[in-house]
Amino acid sequence: MSTVPPRKPRVAVVFGGRSSEHAVSCSSAASVLRAIDRQVYDVLPIGITKDGRWVLAADDPAALELAPGHIPEVDGSGAGVLVPLSTTDRALQVLTPGEVPVVLGDVDVVFPVLHGPWGEDGTIQGMLDLADVRYVGSGVFASAAGMDKHYMKVVFAGHGLPVGPYAVITDRAWRADRGAALDAASSMGFPVFVKPSRAGSSMGITRVASPAGLKAAIEAAREHDPKVLVEAAIFGRELECAVLEGRGVQPPRTSHVGEIRVVTGHDFYDFEAKYLSESDVELVCPADIPDDIAVEVRRLAGAAFESLGCEGLARVDCFYTEDRRVIINEINTMPGFTPHSMYPRMWAETGVPYDELVDELITLALERRVGLR
Repeated sequence: MSTVPPRKPRVAVVFGGRSSEHAVSCSSAASVLRAIDRQVYDVLPIGITKDGRWVLAADDPAALELAPGHIPEVDGSGAGVLVPLSTTDRALQVLTPGEVPVVLGDVDVVFPVLHGPWGEDGTIQGMLDLADVRYVGSGVFASAAGMDKHYMKVVFAGHGLPVGPYAVITDRAWRADRGAALDAASSMGFPVFVKPSRAGSSMGITRVASPAGLKAAIEAAREHDPKVLVEAAIFGRELECAVLEGRGVQPPRTSHVGEIRVVTGHDFYDFEAKYLSESDVELVCPADIPDDIAVEVRRLAGAAFESLGCEGLARVDCFYTEDRRVIINEINTMPGFTPHSMYPRMWAETGVPYDELVDELITLALERRVGLR
């Protein structure tokens, strides 16, 4: 008597989204789609358009790559996708105008390769939690707190982790009294970095060298987020560490420490340097730093991951100052997965190649229990 073999786990790779990091998300998804072992998993690419529609996407990584002269975008012409919101139903449905909805099949795990608001900030995570659908990465709170640089720093400081001086300018504060907001930002001295509180990929960030440029920088950041963070410049080397959740009760795993060196053409590690001008930056891993500093960066990276209750993965960015201090800059709970992204490159240097890293993240998600954890 023959038996029907168990079906392969189905992974929905979700990308695009409404944030300003739409193109970066598409590029990350291209690499993830290439890396997933199709002999082990069924793969379902789902794009989210810039206006928030979920559509079936072509399994075509080349069309999603971010490169000079090509900014990818989710094509909204695909059939619409209806996501389940019941704990008893994990089946996706395809919606074609004028036709009866078609059941696409159950999804075992979602890989939300989404960066920025409406994807990396706990919103998608909350929707998936409502339906008891497993997913790669952190849950609602860790995603939301990690996305909001203000509350991220509050949590870190509350756990005794070192952060630099900063000021927060909320939308209400800016509209009520701009003079007071500018005074609070100027009180840290110059230069400062002005950035959206809830954005990534260096979107909307300005280095401000004097009070004259502060107002314009805040307005530029507000184009991405009405809540703005102003950070005192910290002079030192920019170091990063990749974190991977431990199996079972094991502590988080940390990669070799990497260093970003802006060689030419940029005042800091901005969007173009990250994604479009690879020759303008050097990404060094392992970083050429003293052994005790590397140990401290890895310790702080793991502690930052734990302080927010992160799951799956995160990248922690730090500064190493001339007086040998290590200061945490921020955490990214869904770091970039493009070919040039530091997270997969640091793990590759630590002995975990890209395809194995993607498989481990999916495995961690499949092993995770649903509901409160």
